[in-house]
Amino acid sequence: TVNPDLTELYIRRLIQGSGTEGSSHFLQEGQVLDHHASCTSLYKKPFVESFEETPLLVAVLTYMGYGILTIFGYLRDFLRDWKFEKCHLAREREEQKDFVPLYQDFENFYTRNLYMRIRDNWNRPICSVPGAKMDLLERVTPDYNWTFEHTGNVLKDVINMGSYNYLGFAENTGTCADAASECTVKYGVGVSSTRQEIGNLDKHEELEILVARFLGVESSMAFGMGFATNSMNIPALTGKGCLILSDELNHASLVLGARLSGSTIRVFKHNNMQSLEKLLRDAIVHGQPRTHRPWKKILILVEGIYSMEGSIVRLPEVIALKKKYKAYLYLDEAHSIGALGPRGRGVVDYFGLDPSDVDIMMGTFTKSFGAAGGYIGGKKELIDYLRLHSHSTVYATSMSPPIIQQIITSMKCIMGEDGSTLGELCQLSENTTYFRRRLHEMGFIIYGNNDSPVVPLMLYMPAKIGAFGREMLKRNIGTVVVGFPATPIIESRARFCVSAAHTREMLDKALNAISEVGDLLQLKYSRKNRHGNEGSDSFSFLESHQD
Repeated sequence: TVNPDLTELYIRRLIQGSGTEGSSHFLQEGQVLDHHASCTSLYKKPFVESFEETPLLVAVLTYMGYGILTIFGYLRDFLRDWKFEKCHLAREREEQKDFVPLYQDFENFYTRNLYMRIRDNWNRPICSVPGAKMDLLERVTPDYNWTFEHTGNVLKDVINMGSYNYLGFAENTGTCADAASECTVKYGVGVSSTRQEIGNLDKHEELEILVARFLGVESSMAFGMGFATNSMNIPALTGKGCLILSDELNHASLVLGARLSGSTIRVFKHNNMQSLEKLLRDAIVHGQPRTHRPWKKILILVEGIYSMEGSIVRLPEVIALKKKYKAYLYLDEAHSIGALGPRGRGVVDYFGLDPSDVDIMMGTFTKSFGAAGGYIGGKKELIDYLRLHSHSTVYATSMSPPIIQQIITSMKCIMGEDGSTLGELCQLSENTTYFRRRLHEMGFIIYGNNDSPVVPLMLYMPAKIGAFGREMLKRNIGTVVVGFPATPIIESRARFCVSAAHTREMLDKALNAISEVGDLLQLKYSRKNRHGNEGSDSFSFLESHQD
């Protein structure tokens, strides 16, 4: 289970040491080897992730780029203050200057001077179903992205490489659309009440029974909004005197829910089990601050697939630590449910684990199911408790009936209960493998797990964020570009989402455009062998445990 080349490297380092320092070094490396060996035994198949280090020159130039943009931003603010440049900003009235300011001018420096220059890459109006292809309304700006005007033209058949439509259910034709239409005729669009009053339909209960069966848990409940599923339910599960251990790259909904709970929050390094175990050990040994009383509850928050990194949680190791230290585990499967595993049951299915080992299974219906809302699954006692104490249940309007029907129909398709096969799952896996392999061979730096349909392509420099999005749209490819503060300042990226609805022809067209734009913008930063050097990735399982 331990790579012999890595062992040789450790021995070579030991020989270079001397005296007590050398023996101490041997002890540390031996512990790392034992740790890696024990971790490897938890996995039933290779777990390969790639996070190639940012080239030094690229990092330096990226910082310089942000520095230059900041200097010019201050210059433009100076010109606006002296009326040399027209000001489009929201500003306080002169007669209200003595009041508490409603608009913090300095806090919006980044928005008005950096983001505004490339704002045309976001919020593009779509005028069709966002399936494998989509139609976009063309727009122009007369004032450098402060305002936009629609030209009336429509960009037809833009290949959609940005939506979370993993299994291709986001369509206006087919079995799901027909079933949703029939449900709309029977039940209407809205319920106009909460579940606890007169908004509880038979469809809601049918959905929750189906979700519990799909997940392999005792019970489940559904919510009308995926973000609120996290932000409103975590405060119902933990409170003062509880400890939350959160991955540093967790979604904003998890972060908000943890903060609203009033619990103590400690953050561990992304997917780093040594960092997590250290926090768990310290929590057990030291207890609460000042009083040193034991924590009432320790809750670990992780995601199945991390939507900005394309990485998959090391769930077998998380569960092992959770059991060892008697903590609770909250798993957010927003991106992994339906997209991972031989049966599409998410990251638990992907690793072949027992769903009962996860205390709170959360996910959304907005990605793989082409609908809206979220769910929580687990033991019946947990769900009964949330029905009474969750703000999302007590105050939120019930989920719309046609949305429920879309979820039910698509979920039965995944389960094969409509007579279909698991073709979508196989197609998604093939498309993901092909797309990632081709990008690696072209020389791009790609983050994440080999099986993740979320594919981040590193851009780094701020000027290349806007340029990449615009150049791809010129070639009829719709992409999502992401920069600071959604990512670290030197790790701007384009994020592709592969779908089962993408044909090989669509992927090839997108890949050719990406390669062409990559050459134009000089984005092929990878220092690995460009033609299938998988050997460099074989160390990623071990390397990611080194700190």
